[in-house]
Amino acid sequence: MRARRQAGFTLIELVVTLVVTAIVVGFMSMFIGAPIRGFTDQARRSRLVDAADTALRRMERDVRRALPNSIRTTTSGGVVAIELLSTVDGGRYRAQPPGSALQVLDFSAPDNSFDALAPFTQIAKPFSSTTSYLSIYNVGVPGADAYELANVITPPGTTIAIDVDGATGEDRVTLAPAFRFAYGSPTQRVYLVDGPVTYLCDPLAGTLTRYQGYTIAPSQSARDSNGELVGAGATATLMADEIASCSITYAAGTAERAGLVSFQIAVQAQGETVSLLSQVHVDNVP
Repeated sequence: MRARRQAGFTLIELVVTLVVTAIVVGFMSMFIGAPIRGFTDQARRSRLVDAADTALRRMERDVRRALPNSIRTTTSGGVVAIELLSTVDGGRYRAQPPGSALQVLDFSAPDNSFDALAPFTQIAKPFSSTTSYLSIYNVGVPGADAYELANVITPPGTTIAIDVDGATGEDRVTLAPAFRFAYGSPTQRVYLVDGPVTYLCDPLAGTLTRYQGYTIAPSQSARDSNGELVGAGATATLMADEIASCSITYAAGTAERAGLVSFQIAVQAQGETVSLLSQVHVDNVP
């Protein structure tokens, strides 16, 4: 009986197969690797840009809502800070007759009631708050600076109530206790302020953080660090990370020219940096 011949691969055939396979895989990686790396790089850039753009848009929105002449900036220990007093609504108060004493705002003595000719439109009425403020004619100088919590802004804890006056159709504003605003606005503007907002950009920590809900301080140097803000009652919200550098500049402008806030943020990941620039015009007419 004849023995059956065994079939299989020889060692040489196996080595040749492995070499050919390695060559094929090498060529495939040359053609496929570059598109994959390109896709990964593009995805990383998009993520960086989206994160920075979202943060900038939020900052822009807050700046546009700032009480006139309340924006201030500082840099301490490499941390860049911008602070503002955020408004939620505004109107135009009645400064002259016709109207009763309850309707006309009195600047010569503490007043607890006046009407708004141009009504408040961004709040639900009746409105009542002990954490908000009313501000008239903040020009940001000593004696007329809202951060001083005197003369141009109601004190903390003041009860502010706003409702429609059924007799006149105007908004009736009441204050408890009464308050004397030191200066009238040339355009009779009154602002409803819900409190201060700060952004801290810290390239060393790589973070951009938003703070709100804290107590107002006359000097920004008392509110330009995480410890000071949190100690003053602030709630912190991380807006962006992977921050490589940042710059915030503010030009207050004049009565004829709007102010300008410029933001420049660079975000970095895996050795690649994306830089974004945004500018916001600010109406500082009080």
